[in-house]
Amino acid sequence: MVTYLDAATAPLRNTGQIRLYGEEGFAGMRKACDLTARCLDELVSMVAPGVTTEAIDRFVFEFGMDHGALPATLNYRGYTKSSCTSINHVVCHGIPDNKPLKDGDIVNIDVTYILDGWHGDSSRMYPVGTIKRAAERLLEVTHECLMRGIAAIKPGARTGAIGAAIQTYAESERCSVVRDFCGHGVGQLFHDAPNILHYGNASEGVEMRPGMIFTVEPMINLGRPHVKVLSDGWTAVTRDRSLSAQYEHTIGVTETGCEIFTLSPKNLDRPGLPA
Repeated sequence: MVTYLDAATAPLRNTGQIRLYGEEGFAGMRKACDLTARCLDELVSMVAPGVTTEAIDRFVFEFGMDHGALPATLNYRGYTKSSCTSINHVVCHGIPDNKPLKDGDIVNIDVTYILDGWHGDSSRMYPVGTIKRAAERLLEVTHECLMRGIAAIKPGARTGAIGAAIQTYAESERCSVVRDFCGHGVGQLFHDAPNILHYGNASEGVEMRPGMIFTVEPMINLGRPHVKVLSDGWTAVTRDRSLSAQYEHTIGVTETGCEIFTLSPKNLDRPGLPA
């Protein structure tokens, strides 16, 4: 049985219960998420052929330090980087390294900052130089999946409505939804209840209530949905080596719908794509 509790009195650990945040929590999340969004904005001009993901990761670390924030991934369960950089057929959790980006690559950059105890979690896709139409189309479909999932968020609906909206659109565009990873509760914890599936039925999942905060982060493949995790224990790739893309926002459920905390201040939520 799902239970909900006041986040102000909840222990700082994942108990499986769903936290309901008040205005103080929403205010804290706005600041943390705004910082993450501003970092992702700054990366638009940096991502280019010849740039390494290690250099991108270093920028993410330094940007956070300059603004009084810590990258949540740094030393998280043994992960040693400040961001995740997932290129082409890498679905998620790609580890930054010194290999240069190439013209035609697509890369997801996933950043979470901890600011005053609040976690701002977001990711975007970045085209590297000139990309092929198939890659551009995948980015367009994936972003549309994200926004259709978010449009399903409202009090009284179930979290399955998010996944249903995403799956319906992705499959109508002859793409597939990755099942192995999901969105999650976030706030004072990096990963919390509930899990947010990106597929399913609108009648399934938990009831959404005002005060819930979670991520929506669909991973969409041009090929089949199956993935495998490499020997480093982190990097997930498509089994058929088809291209994969992901966009992510952190969302708060309100009395009338939802608030997107991680919107780009510069309207760069879809870098490299037509507005």
